[in-house]
Amino acid sequence: MPTIARKTHLDSLAVGLLLACCMFWGFQQVLVKATVAEVAPVFQAFVRFVLAALAVTAWCLWRGVPLSSRSEPAGALRAGLLAGTLFAGEFACIYVGLQYTSASRLTVFLYGAPFWVALLLPHFIPSERLRGWQWLGLAAAFVGVGLALGDGMVGPANAAMPQAWLGDLLGVAAGLMWALTTVVIRTTPLTRVAPAKQLLYQVGVSAAVLPLLSLALGETWTWHFSAFAWGSLLVQALVGAFVSYLAWMWMLAHYPATRISVFVFLTPVFALLFGAWWLGEPVTTGLVVALALVAAGIVLVNRKPATA
Repeated sequence: MPTIARKTHLDSLAVGLLLACCMFWGFQQVLVKATVAEVAPVFQAFVRFVLAALAVTAWCLWRGVPLSSRSEPAGALRAGLLAGTLFAGEFACIYVGLQYTSASRLTVFLYGAPFWVALLLPHFIPSERLRGWQWLGLAAAFVGVGLALGDGMVGPANAAMPQAWLGDLLGVAAGLMWALTTVVIRTTPLTRVAPAKQLLYQVGVSAAVLPLLSLALGETWTWHFSAFAWGSLLVQALVGAFVSYLAWMWMLAHYPATRISVFVFLTPVFALLFGAWWLGEPVTTGLVVALALVAAGIVLVNRKPATA
């Protein structure tokens, strides 16, 4: 595969794609929760990623992206399988967690992934180490997560969702797995694989692993869905797991990841708005303050340090 030319700044195309992706991802969390009442959560994720894997495979064939691992750099296959396993674990945590906490709350924890990246990546890429105000940003992000977690345990949201803390912890785990997936992609030979093939590893492994987890959890499998549920699954698969994730993988290959990561904190804002509008989910003061702290922290973490 030829070397991908990386840009040093976000142009109007990148900004537009990021805004569209963040808006959809915020809506998607609410859509998943609205569908959980009819389709078991991990089974729902399994169906979603089977459809997405078919769509990504068709895209690769149409675009001439090699499907065989023989054309990839040494070690890319192992890295791809690892990234896929982490990706599957992330979505297992998301879909199960939505049974216990609100979509807006879980989204706050999930989109803490950028500060996990900021904490972990310097161990592999020294140039990514934090300096000055970036450490203050990391601390603010951790305080924000702790505040939101405490709100789920003792705040007013806990009255309606007594196990919100469990969903919150699953959201934290999902964010960590997303960060580890990013670290694997950026620090292994997988970074030299086409973005569509990177995505195929992730949705393909998820389609293979999630049905086993669904059966282990004792979920009921049924294909008698309402039109709404089928529409939800198609939107999650084709718009979410195919179009938006393919756009994200493409942007990771062409633009600075640290600048991209700042934008994902728009997603919890959209999730709060969609959750309140559609599901009537409570928006507590503690949750809003936590979101502001985490978002400010990520902005500081991604701030370019002053040069001497």
